[in-house]
Amino acid sequence: MKEETIRGILKEEDGRSFVLGKNGDRFLESSMIWDGYLTHWRDRPVCARLLPQRDYETGDPIIIMWPDEDPSAAPFVELYYNERLVKYPASTLGHIAINVNGEIFNYSHLINENEAMHAEEYFYRPALGEFAPHPELGVFNVDDPGRPYYDKFGRLFMRTIHVIRIEDLDTDTLSRIYHEELDVIHNTPPDPSRPEKYPDFSIFTRSCTTIIRDGFKRYGFSMIRGIFPRDLWVNCAYHLLRVADERGIKVRLFKKRQFKVQEAPYSAMTPLLNPMNRLRVRRLPEY
Repeated sequence: MKEETIRGILKEEDGRSFVLGKNGDRFLESSMIWDGYLTHWRDRPVCARLLPQRDYETGDPIIIMWPDEDPSAAPFVELYYNERLVKYPASTLGHIAINVNGEIFNYSHLINENEAMHAEEYFYRPALGEFAPHPELGVFNVDDPGRPYYDKFGRLFMRTIHVIRIEDLDTDTLSRIYHEELDVIHNTPPDPSRPEKYPDFSIFTRSCTTIIRDGFKRYGFSMIRGIFPRDLWVNCAYHLLRVADERGIKVRLFKKRQFKVQEAPYSAMTPLLNPMNRLRVRRLPEY
């Protein structure tokens, strides 16, 4: 169950940060608010709540914060191509995830990153506690099992994300498909020599890209192809825009730009590996 959400204006006065409620109440004044939030959202409307994870330095529950925006009135699906993390060779091809009506499904070679989460956790987790990179190494490190550093804070603080938004799909069906995929992963016996890894992960047949692609195929979009993240995104954008009227759906493309913080460098685009997608991307509308 989620903690109660606090709403107000993020403020910083005399070295103290807090959320100023509409009645003048000062929330979270005695708690640690991550610097990244203050850098980008000081004096702006925000939402905040406590997470079950705790900060390693204070031992207090970690505060997650995100912009206070009106929720979508229509059921929607958003496909996210995440640009590559330049400090990780395993991220050379980027990453892909999918948002089904506010629940984001993420698949990975790391067991702890195969999860369904609320959108604010995917985009806006702070770089504190287990979400942060190792303070000395600056990267993922789980050598100390009592204090792991997964380096998986909010993706919008780590990457620019390219979005295909689709409205008027059957989101219940698509959600069920992707929950079933998570169940398969979590019920797969781990490899004792590498317990942090998903043992059936394969870049060609069982990856973030192919699991999401196959979910679209199960739903009924048989024309969608792709093995690598950006190739799948371009292929989906091209085909979904072409069949939008026929299938009675609305499709648009846009970009969520990275909020730069000290814990992560700027992300970078990946090349398209399928020559056909190099032609298709030229036919996409500007976004």
